[in-house]
Amino acid sequence: MCAKLYNNCLMAYIEVENINHSFGSVDVLHDVSLEITKGELVSIIGKSGAGKTTLLQIMGTLLKPDSGRVMIKGEDVYKMSERALSDFRNKHVGFIFQFHQLLPEFTALENVLMPAYIGHMPEKDAQARANKLFNDLGIADRKNHKPSQLSGGEKQRVAAARAMIMQPDVIFADEPSGSLDSANRKDLYKILQSLREQFNQTIVVVTHDSELASISDRVLTISDGKII
Repeated sequence: MCAKLYNNCLMAYIEVENINHSFGSVDVLHDVSLEITKGELVSIIGKSGAGKTTLLQIMGTLLKPDSGRVMIKGEDVYKMSERALSDFRNKHVGFIFQFHQLLPEFTALENVLMPAYIGHMPEKDAQARANKLFNDLGIADRKNHKPSQLSGGEKQRVAAARAMIMQPDVIFADEPSGSLDSANRKDLYKILQSLREQFNQTIVVVTHDSELASISDRVLTISDGKII
C-alpha cells in the first residue's frame, strides 16, 4: 500500500533502471540505475563529459534513452505518447538551467507565466501563483523588467519561479550556480534549501560546485557514464 502513497512514504519517487545512451559511436551512459525519494535534494557530480547532463535530461524527460526506463511518481514516462509526455512534463517537472533560458522579448512575469498558460491554468490562478513566487523570492519589483534588465542573480530567481509555477513534483537543475558570482551562489543555495524545506520539493542538481553539493542530502558521482 505504501507504494501508492508517494507524498507520505519514504520511497522511490524517481526510479532510473538500467539506462544506456550513446551519441553516434560515443557511449555516454552505461547501465545506470538509481532511486530518489520525495523531498530529497540530490546532487550529481563528475568531470566534464562524464554523462551528468545527459542523465539529467533523460530523468527530466527531455532526452529518450537508448534502453532502460525512468519512473516518476509511478509513471513509466517513456511509455507515454509524445503528447502525453509533453503534458506530464508541463505539470510535473520543473527546470532550472545554468544560463536561465529566459525568453528575451518577454518580461520576467511573462516568462514565469509561460508554463501556466501552456498548461491552461486559469488566468487568475496563474497570476496569483506568480505574484506569490515573486514575493517569496524577493524580486516583486522586477517582474515587469525584461531579462536584459536583470542581474544574473535576478535571472536565476526568475528561472526558479518559472520552475515552480506549476508546483511540480520534481525540479531538475543543470549547473544552476555555474554563471553566478559568489554572493548570488549563496542566495541560490538558500532558495533550493527553502524549496525543499517549505514545499518538500524533490530536487536533482547536476553541478561542479562543491559547496552546492555539500548542502545536498545525497551526492552521486558519475564517472565514464556510470554511477560510482
